[in-house]
Amino acid sequence: MEIEIPAEFRGKRLDVALASLTGYSREKSQKLIKAGLVLVNGRMARPSLSLKGGEVLFVSALPKERTSLKPENIPLEVIYDDDFIAVINKPAGLVVHPGAGRNSQTLVNALLGRFPLSFEESEARPGIVHRLDKDTTGLIVVAKDERSLMELSRQFKERSVRKVYLALVHGVIAEKEGIIEVPIGRDARDRKKFAPSIKGKEAVTEFAVLKRYPEYTFLELKPRTGRTHQIRVHLAFIGHPVVGDPVYGLSNPWGRVGQLLHAFSLEFSHPVSGKRLYFEAPLPNYFQEILEKLEN
Repeated sequence: MEIEIPAEFRGKRLDVALASLTGYSREKSQKLIKAGLVLVNGRMARPSLSLKGGEVLFVSALPKERTSLKPENIPLEVIYDDDFIAVINKPAGLVVHPGAGRNSQTLVNALLGRFPLSFEESEARPGIVHRLDKDTTGLIVVAKDERSLMELSRQFKERSVRKVYLALVHGVIAEKEGIIEVPIGRDARDRKKFAPSIKGKEAVTEFAVLKRYPEYTFLELKPRTGRTHQIRVHLAFIGHPVVGDPVYGLSNPWGRVGQLLHAFSLEFSHPVSGKRLYFEAPLPNYFQEILEKLEN
């Protein structure tokens, strides 16, 4: 891959610029540079090199490595599928990618068993552009090759992807709509959790009330940023945690394990054709049944 550094990247570190221009993670960018696979005007460089703008980068791929990930025959509800991407309606209980000792029964294993994925190197998360929590249901787009992954990652980074979630929360929200602007960072007492923090990263969530019940509110949510657990943390912060959230909220009175949070719609530009695509996934049956019970 050959990349010319735009003038606006003057003063930026090489690894930061490479990540921004390719959609690679900062970690992967540093790995490529340290391996001597990124040449700046024909010469090797350090990740910390300060750019002037106008340099030409030559980027090679890391050699393929063995991976312990195995294809698995896990049922998937495929909403859309072509040679470059697939859009999946993820069920509750399915972890998106391997981690923390889990190498099986994830969406990645299911993708490897369902689609011909083509990547330049072995990845722990092949095809994964964004994620949904284990017990969050709904739409997730996956890439089938490296270039599609890079392009979709760029769109998420530039916030041109539009996502809408639906959630049932505890309590009655008086406002018709609002915006929650609260930075989020790691919880100092529990590193597996996230919490509002003045030292955290910017996090913004829009909400609108769809329906009020005596003890609950049905919400539409539009995250402007994509922090881990963002919606769940924000709703708990304003005193209206997601029903059934096992980490930030209260138990589900209907006995359902997992939070009533659903990724309802997803809009983005196709990574190859550039055509704007829009998808919707209906609420899971158990979520819809709970809303019907609240109506009676």
